[in-house]
Amino acid sequence: MSFFVHESSYIDEDVTIGEGTKIWHFSHVQKGACIGEKCSLGQNVNVSNNVIIGNGVKIQNNVSVYEGVELEDYVFCGPSMVFTNDLTPRSKYPKGMEGYKKTLVKYGASIGANATVVCGNTIGRWAMIASGGVITKDVPDYALMAGVPAKQIGWVCECGTVLKNRLSCHECDRQYTLTDGILIEKIDLGK
Repeated sequence: MSFFVHESSYIDEDVTIGEGTKIWHFSHVQKGACIGEKCSLGQNVNVSNNVIIGNGVKIQNNVSVYEGVELEDYVFCGPSMVFTNDLTPRSKYPKGMEGYKKTLVKYGASIGANATVVCGNTIGRWAMIASGGVITKDVPDYALMAGVPAKQIGWVCECGTVLKNRLSCHECDRQYTLTDGILIEKIDLGK
């Protein structure tokens, strides 16, 4: 095997797991799930049917990635954060997968411990959701979100540093520009 699965975990049939991925204690990967290369799934992680997880994703302990959720490459899911997939669940009236709302977490985004992502929303590239935040709407690329419900309180660099007024990173020297509410990294074509 080119990946590691702890002996206490369960992997259903018809699952794809990429090279170098590690799945730790008491986890369950369900039928049809596709997990990329070099991922890390912590203790007590559940990956539901047909979930797509990109490369380099880190899912910390006690997270369930429900059907309808897609995680692009290098997403970070903090301990005990929560995804949902049904806006109006009823035990007596299950909707099944046709009724699930899709959630997309884009490349490099980070979701803090105990945050909740209400289904049907997209979290933008390199966005950062503060611990305990509740996402109820789409999140722009590079946005720093916090609160209940979460509101944008700033911008973050690709490296994770909170950007100040000049929109330049004091840690990695990346430069950004803000146009019509969209943050874009400036590219130095001279390099």
